Amino acid sequence: MPSDQRRLHLNAFILSSGHHEASWRYPHSTPERMFDAAFYQSLARTAEAAAFDAVFLADIPKLDDNIEFNAAGRLDPLLVLATIAAATERIGLIATASTSYTYPWSLARSLATLDHLSAGRAAWNIVTTAPPAAARNHGLDDSPEPALRYERADSHVDAVLKLWDSWEDDAIRLDRAAGRYADPAKIHPPRVHDEHIRVEGPLTSPRPPQGYPVLVQAGASNPGRAFAARYAEAIFAAQQRLEDAQVYYQDVKKRTADAGRNPEHVKILPGISPFIGGTEEEAKRLEQEFNELTVVEYGLIQLEDFAGAKADLADLDKPVSSDLFQGAGDVNDNNWSRRQLVAGIVERERPTLRQLLHRLAGARGHRVVTGTPEQVADAMQEWFTSGAADGFNVMPPYLPGGLETFTETVVPILRERGLFREGYEGRTFRDHLGLPRPENQHVT
Repeated sequence: MPSDQRRLHLNAFILSSGHHEASWRYPHSTPERMFDAAFYQSLARTAEAAAFDAVFLADIPKLDDNIEFNAAGRLDPLLVLATIAAATERIGLIATASTSYTYPWSLARSLATLDHLSAGRAAWNIVTTAPPAAARNHGLDDSPEPALRYERADSHVDAVLKLWDSWEDDAIRLDRAAGRYADPAKIHPPRVHDEHIRVEGPLTSPRPPQGYPVLVQAGASNPGRAFAARYAEAIFAAQQRLEDAQVYYQDVKKRTADAGRNPEHVKILPGISPFIGGTEEEAKRLEQEFNELTVVEYGLIQLEDFAGAKADLADLDKPVSSDLFQGAGDVNDNNWSRRQLVAGIVERERPTLRQLLHRLAGARGHRVVTGTPEQVADAMQEWFTSGAADGFNVMPPYLPGGLETFTETVVPILRERGLFREGYEGRTFRDHLGLPRPENQHVT
């Protein structure tokens, strides 16, 4: 495969026992291992053996309200990824952390530590965190308004970048003969003082191996897209239709160029959750088996949580009224992105409430593809070659088997078609993504 040929980027999105909401009830999933370090290490090794770009751990700093009906607990992503780093060599490590509820100095230090200990494989999935319960866990009465959250996010990220740059790359002299370990003139306290952030001193460790750990974001709303255009190097997206994904892709790439950045240095990665079978019928039976394990009460909570639509259990087998989504707007130009996505499904497919809950059970509004390995590869190739994606967040319906099946059956097809690497060609996450190492802002 020519070294300059455009190729897919693949992340393994690890979530509890799998991305289908009923995965914990499926006999071949392992929810009992969700708090076991060896479970995460094994999944990461599976993804690394297939030369995935990275593993990704999402996070919200609160316990989900629907814990009664789903295996919804979670561990600290940075600590889990540290255990993965010790068990792997090449795969990237994407940790979610909130700009609303972390301090820049501590977070910059933790991510720099992960980058050092993994020899340049760390990444930060930047989130602003909306749920009020998360605010109350951090001493606030309610979540700040979106505009304020993004204002703080700008200040927070700017401070973190300054902290990563607080040591110049050659700050350590290690001159044993002269008795000089470091050059203080090459260590720069950031001294950030604004209405959101106060940071004084430099980090306690040298600049991270990658310069900056890779910056990841999920920019769907207009403020989110604007923020992504300024900072993100990989963007997690959620679209159901090719045409919506193409519009989103073009919009974000244009915004990135308008912000003075190279659009090729921003990788757009929609989520895809594959149900894979030896035949299409077998794959459909597998998906149906999962849907029959869903708990209706959980689905209703989910629908209200991420789509803002409160439905009644008594209406389970009635068509969903579009009135539930009044004012949602268009998926490509309005702030209620996930609400719009669900509203679009209702408008196009006219499902019953039960059918809608099943439609969303697989991946919370991300695209579910059901079919043979060839059909899954076809779906990915179409989006990749049609200006809709630079790669995908692979969201296995259940773990570990869903990831194993994908790596064993779909990845070889992608390689045969020249769409995915045979093995790693670099060592850092930036190498995998084809991203440059940022210059230190103190070097002119």
